Amino acid sequence: MGKILIAYYSRRGENYVNGSIRNLKLGNTEVVAAKIKELLPNADLFHIDTVHNYSDSYMTCIEEAKQELREQARPEMKERLDSIDEYDTIILGYPNWWGTMPMVCYTFLESYDFTGKRIIPFCTNEGSGMGSSERFIKKLCPGAIVLNGTSIHGAEAANADYEARMIAKTAKEV
Repeated sequence: MGKILIAYYSRRGENYVNGSIRNLKLGNTEVVAAKIKELLPNADLFHIDTVHNYSDSYMTCIEEAKQELREQARPEMKERLDSIDEYDTIILGYPNWWGTMPMVCYTFLESYDFTGKRIIPFCTNEGSGMGSSERFIKKLCPGAIVLNGTSIHGAEAANADYEARMIAKTAKEV
C-alpha cells in the first residue's frame, strides 16, 4: 500500500441540514474526513480552503458559490502542498454545491499532476448525491484512476462510520 492523502473542503457554521439552517461546529465533510483519518492513521490530512472567506450566512454563501460556478472561477487556496508525488491514493472529500464540487476543489485538482494516482471521491449532500462531480474529476485528472464516489447524506455525517470504513478499505487496496 502506497502513501494516502485525505484532501477535503468543508464549511463550518451555517449549513442546510434536513430542511433547516443549522450552525455546525465542524462541517459535514470535515467530520467524515476525520473518521477516515482515524481508520488510516498513516494517511496525511489536508484541508483545502480558500483565501477568500465565504459569507457566514448560508444563503449568501450559496449565492457566492453559484456565482463562482457561473464564472468557472478558480478560488485561490490558503495553503498548497509542495507536491503530491509521494501519494498513490488521494481521498477527495467535498460538499455538493450546485451539482458539483466547490470551485476551490477544481483549483486543487488543477494544481497537481494526478497521472497514475487513484482518486477516491466522497461527497456530503442533502439529497443531491455526487452530482456531476465524478465526471469533472475525470476531466480534470485524465491520467488518474477515478473510482466511483461515495455519497453521504450530510445530516448523517456523524453516523457515517460504515461509509468511512468502506472508503478506508478501498484506499488500502492496491
